Amino acid sequence: METIGSPWMWAGFVAFVVAMLALDLGVLNRKAHVVGPREALGWSAAWVGLALAFGAWVFFQFGAAKGEEFLAGYLVEKSLSVDNLFVFVVLFAALGIPRALQHRVLFWGILSALVLRAAMIVGGAALLDRFHWLLYVFGGFLLFTGVKLWLHRAEAEDPGAGKVLALVRRLVPSTPRLAGQAFFVREGGRWVATPLFLALASIEVADVVFAVDSIPAVFAVTSDPFVVFTSNIFAILGLRALYFLLADMVGRFAYLKTGLSAVLVFVGAKMLVAGWVKVPPAASLSVIAGILAVSVGASLWRTRSRAVAAVAVPAEEGRVAEQRRAA
Repeated sequence: METIGSPWMWAGFVAFVVAMLALDLGVLNRKAHVVGPREALGWSAAWVGLALAFGAWVFFQFGAAKGEEFLAGYLVEKSLSVDNLFVFVVLFAALGIPRALQHRVLFWGILSALVLRAAMIVGGAALLDRFHWLLYVFGGFLLFTGVKLWLHRAEAEDPGAGKVLALVRRLVPSTPRLAGQAFFVREGGRWVATPLFLALASIEVADVVFAVDSIPAVFAVTSDPFVVFTSNIFAILGLRALYFLLADMVGRFAYLKTGLSAVLVFVGAKMLVAGWVKVPPAASLSVIAGILAVSVGASLWRTRSRAVAAVAVPAEEGRVAEQRRAA
């Protein structure tokens, strides 16, 4: 297996991630505030731009195949991580977390997810290197998951957030009241978790579940641990900004599950036939990008009336208010 990523490259990438996180929380977002659409769009564009720039560096430094593997892995992870947005929306609504505090929860949740994903990727790479037959196990699992997701694509959105939250509440003594940005407060002579911590813990549990699908899916695109790790990390780093950008319109992704199921079936089948048929990285990238483009485009077209309504209602409310002021 031809791999890239010297110890210095690993160390340099980790240092870059730590520096960006420190800049995010320590400088740009020291105070809790509501992240508006413009700020979310700016951060989303910045993270996507950094990912594409890194992919271009891999392309020119290590060849077209590695660059295409990175972009395909990034697309797979980014698309699967959109499912996390449904969990975030449900959890924050159930716990009554205000917008100004959601950034803090997502920051620490994503920071923990980075450590967890790194451990799972290193462990998965070691297992595949030693037990090559696990490639077919992963492929079969992804194929099964993709078919199951397709069969249940029309069901009401239920990401399992309620069950996760109930589990965390049973395990952790908690209070229903918020205490600013605190995760724990003293109440009745003991420390109890605030809704902020319940949201954080639930997000972590949900991320473990999502990682079981997403990490094998990226290994189906590339077996290079450095490419798997960097594509995963770039996708996760941009997830928080993507949430604030898309939180109010997640209901518009009507065909997202259909697209994700097709991606999982494709990468699962690719793993199962890897011993006989070699699918070029460029072909994988084209198929994955095509599936996602069609599913997102079809979703936005089908739900375009919701976007018109979302614009029309505030405009009508403003017109009525203006008439009242004039009267």
